[in-house]
Amino acid sequence: MAERLFGTDGLRGRVNVWPMTVDIAQRLGLAAGLRFRRGTHRHRVVIGKDTRLSGYMFESALTAGLCAAGMHVIMTGPLPTPAISFLTRNMRADLGVVISASHNPFYDNGIKFFDADGYKLPDNVENEISQMVLDADFAWPYPDTDKVGRASKIEDAGGRYIVYTKSCFPTQLTLDGLRIVVDCANGASYKIAPLALEELGAEVFRIGCSPNGVNINEHCGSLYPDVVAAKVRELRADVGLALDGDADRLIVVDEHGTILDGDQLMAMCAQAMMARGELPGNLLVSTVMSNIALEIFMRDHGGTLMRTQVGDRYVVEAMRREGAMLGGEQSGHLIFRHYSTTGDGLLAALQILRIVREKEKPLSELAGLITPFPQTLINVRVEKRLPLMECAPIAEAVAAVERELDGRGRVLLRYSGTEALCRIMVEGENPDKVRAYAADLAEIVARELR
Repeated sequence: MAERLFGTDGLRGRVNVWPMTVDIAQRLGLAAGLRFRRGTHRHRVVIGKDTRLSGYMFESALTAGLCAAGMHVIMTGPLPTPAISFLTRNMRADLGVVISASHNPFYDNGIKFFDADGYKLPDNVENEISQMVLDADFAWPYPDTDKVGRASKIEDAGGRYIVYTKSCFPTQLTLDGLRIVVDCANGASYKIAPLALEELGAEVFRIGCSPNGVNINEHCGSLYPDVVAAKVRELRADVGLALDGDADRLIVVDEHGTILDGDQLMAMCAQAMMARGELPGNLLVSTVMSNIALEIFMRDHGGTLMRTQVGDRYVVEAMRREGAMLGGEQSGHLIFRHYSTTGDGLLAALQILRIVREKEKPLSELAGLITPFPQTLINVRVEKRLPLMECAPIAEAVAAVERELDGRGRVLLRYSGTEALCRIMVEGENPDKVRAYAADLAEIVARELR
């Protein structure tokens, strides 16, 4: 049951369709509020949202549940996900809540939580909350009537976050003279990101900064980097930045309009941090989806790439466990643990711009560090889910392909979390061989799992 409620990044789904309904949201607020009450101090929770029309109803439902649990609710209005993580820590709150479906269309929404330290909740805590929400007969331990919470709004939340992100950029540097195109996906960063860049001296050109409740991520933002790339070329700008709806991921474009994904940005930042002695153990953490070119780059430069399952919170968990200071995902989540506890698109942009300023070179000369290996992905519909590497024919076929690739390629087989599919991915230097390997594996998987 818990798996049906929370996914890899909180609860998410179509608005007014289970589980993204106001009754579930209210029960979530009540459950989370009760779960995070500790001691007799004044309990507080910070709630932020993106620009979706449905954010109003979920904000009200969560507030009702949290107040009923005895939490004092502080509402920030539209604010990036990483800003809520920061404010939760900064205001010494017990809990942070974000109402957002990230890069999804407006008709979806989602709810995710941060603990008092600004970290996303681990699976076991989400499961505890899920059990309370989904148990129709759960006996809620309501506080006494004089202990229910209050709700208020904070007007300067965006300004606090801007001040913090700017403090993560070296004080001796400015962005004077840089022409930057920023696409905020009509989402949570539509005011904050352009203003922060302008305050540091950049000349900023805005895209996706006119939200109307239903145009979030609509042919703009990090899912559509060609939009910002075209504008960079048109305006002859120096850099293009594309954020997603809740501004926790970033895609960058150089002055020629070349698109740089998370893998390429991680390579650039890892190299700079290793040179500055800021990457302990020369360790970079990413997911199984990062291209093997990133792994080879780290190996060739005396570093190591550690992989986790898909989801930025799993990257963060591994970073905390291993003492790593840089991690991320190919999709553009970048975590700089010196400064933040979660993916932060604006903060990541400032770290990229720091390198540009310190090197005084165009981004195109600094970023072309890896050339992604050709990749083929095939989805195979399956009728049963056996442990893949315990099925001898599949395991033997994978081992044979890996021998052929000889360390210069990669095979990844995994089941979809939402569909009856097995996803087969092969990377290697020869695109024709990669396609052939993937097709052969797909045939074997289809035969063994039908």
